[in-house]
Amino acid sequence: MSPALHYSPHSAATAIVLSGGGARAAYQVGVLQALSRLRQNAGADHAPTPFPIAVGTSAGAINAAGLACGAEHFDLAVQRLSRVWRNFSTSQVYRADAFGVMRSGARWLSLLTLGWALTRWHHSKPRSLLDNAPLLELLQAELPLEKIPHLLRKGTLSALAITASSYTTGEHITFYEAGPHVPSWSRTQRRAIQDRISHQHLMASSSIPFIFPPAELMLRGQYNYLGDGAMRQTAPLAPAVHLGAQRIVVVGVGRSHEVLNLPQGEHPPFPSLAQVAGHALSTIFLDALSVDVERAQRINHTLSLIPEAERARSALRPLDLLVITPSQSLDALALAHLQELPTPVRALLGAMGVSVHSQNVGSAALASYLLFEPGYTRALMALGRADTMARRDEVCTFFGWGSRPAGPANPLVAPSGPVSA
Repeated sequence: MSPALHYSPHSAATAIVLSGGGARAAYQVGVLQALSRLRQNAGADHAPTPFPIAVGTSAGAINAAGLACGAEHFDLAVQRLSRVWRNFSTSQVYRADAFGVMRSGARWLSLLTLGWALTRWHHSKPRSLLDNAPLLELLQAELPLEKIPHLLRKGTLSALAITASSYTTGEHITFYEAGPHVPSWSRTQRRAIQDRISHQHLMASSSIPFIFPPAELMLRGQYNYLGDGAMRQTAPLAPAVHLGAQRIVVVGVGRSHEVLNLPQGEHPPFPSLAQVAGHALSTIFLDALSVDVERAQRINHTLSLIPEAERARSALRPLDLLVITPSQSLDALALAHLQELPTPVRALLGAMGVSVHSQNVGSAALASYLLFEPGYTRALMALGRADTMARRDEVCTFFGWGSRPAGPANPLVAPSGPVSA
């Protein structure tokens, strides 16, 4: 990182961008735990958040809201998120009892396969595979969103932004809560709306397509049905840039370039419905983030070749970017914890091709988004901590924590990002 592109933590706004992925978002909490520990070791405990700008998508939006609500004391905010994720049970997120699963999931699968014969359901179609009504109760109990305006006025927090996708208009929408002088923005098929972030916004952002039902919100006088913010999200870093970030920490929940290698000459099994669904969800949740990061790095490299005087006249500026993603396959971790799912959920997923006896990692992709059980979430948190601590020198250099002398940039800490995203 050249001195010309370096921003100290005190002179530049730092944002955190948390991507989506259902239960996979437990990995993000592990990363936050490690960041909290490294910050404490540098003597910055009992301090406000290092992320005055928090941006989240899907389950990442819930984690971002948790950080924003606790902006006055970062360590306590991380502890609160950790407590929830360590002790998760599936029933806190969606109906996992036999009646609840039969009412939504089995009925949905039956309509999908036999709908032509089930005329009595034509006027009462199931809305989703699973019913996530319990999640709203959890959010209301754990996230005091009413604190956000006070934190904004105090200056401890600069902005909270969460994304959702409108089934009604086809637009990708960023809802943000910030100071009065932060203008909204719009691009092709995406726009930003300044609004008071509510628990219903979080329900919309985390409504995984097909799995959970859309959430209804009033947008500028019109009712909209909205779903997961990862859908149609072409520029995940853009909200942070528009909100003034000059440094961005991105925490992903998967390795989008992961390729499974079959033994030479082995014929792969025909993909199950669950494997196809898991592949589709991975495309939604993982690909856009990696593409946007690569694009930002290319733009930043191009800017570094332009003389400073000319660069000053450009609408683009270089940003520092730190990206942390899992070092292991989360699908493989999910495969090892499938037996923790409640029996009705296992039966439903079994009908789609997910089996606790399978050795096919790809078949566990769908379950990796739905496994809100402590064995799995704790394993993800442990992985997040380990991955971050393995890069502790790099992380501390990025934040300016500790007395380590500044050295040449690690290629994984790359300045990047267009201001006109």
